[in-house]
Amino acid sequence: MKAAMTQQGAVRLHDVPKPAVEPRHVLVETVYSAISTGTELLVLRSMSEQPHALGYSAAGIVRELGPGVEGLEPGQLVACYGGPYVRHAEWLSVPRNLVAPVGPNASAEAAAFGGLGAIAIHALRQAKLQFGETAIVVGLGILGQLIAQIATAAAYDVIGFDLSEERCRLLRARGAEACASVEDLQRLLGSRAVKADAVLVCAGGKQGGLIDQALDWLHDRGTVVIVGDVAATCSREKMFAKEANLVISRAGGPGRYDAGYEREGVDYPVGYVRWTEGRNLREFIRLLERRAIDVAQLITDRYRFASIADAYASLQQPAAKPLGVLLDYTDTGTAGDAAQAG
Repeated sequence: MKAAMTQQGAVRLHDVPKPAVEPRHVLVETVYSAISTGTELLVLRSMSEQPHALGYSAAGIVRELGPGVEGLEPGQLVACYGGPYVRHAEWLSVPRNLVAPVGPNASAEAAAFGGLGAIAIHALRQAKLQFGETAIVVGLGILGQLIAQIATAAAYDVIGFDLSEERCRLLRARGAEACASVEDLQRLLGSRAVKADAVLVCAGGKQGGLIDQALDWLHDRGTVVIVGDVAATCSREKMFAKEANLVISRAGGPGRYDAGYEREGVDYPVGYVRWTEGRNLREFIRLLERRAIDVAQLITDRYRFASIADAYASLQQPAAKPLGVLLDYTDTGTAGDAAQAG
């Protein structure tokens, strides 16, 4: 089978053995996978000497169940999340806890963004918002858009901020406020006589000052959640004055990077850990099925899996401003026909 690898900044398809299904794993034939432009382009820029697999979010068709897997059937469409099990490859062997069934009311294309959806949901949970509270989402790339849509679906008061007017327009179409300048955001907050209960920073970049700006928009004892790859520097005086909480959101939730939960398939008791990465993935799919969120409008770039090198070359161009980037495997095997039929 073919799988994408990067080495010294170059992306190529390699011939690798098809994975064998393991106990508590599911063998999946990939239909679509989503490129996480922030994370994956950082990997490319690292210019590592060692080959590195790319990708962590996909959708495909179950072909075989390993011993100990219940609740799934061969031929079923599923969303999958989490490297190294999920990557840009034609076949995947995915732990049961990292697979979510997809019903007929959600498309395979949207389900391929399930990993990013789980990350967005966990970030929002880290904000610990309550009904009626206000969230500002800074940076309306794919994660910021998903967080803002999910927060709006949860009836939080959502304000997006991005310097791109087009990205602000996309969010407004989903019923949330969005501002393309600091001055506009400050005017909006002033007109409402409110500040934010939480600011979720989804923007990237190592420039300082973004956390300090977020603190200015925050209520007393509010929360700043760092989601993007941003410099976590801020003024102690501003933190002290607000007695603010500063937290980092790590991936899709509890269970991530725990071999017992992921590889061995040992779930956490729901009474002790309510929202694991797997439950966040399933919740994202539920929102898709209920049409509470819309991923289709966020897909800006599509490429055939065979053209993956061209995809990354295009995404690294200075003028590129992608949101959702989808890889299509439907011409590489039988999974595409099954996905369309489902």
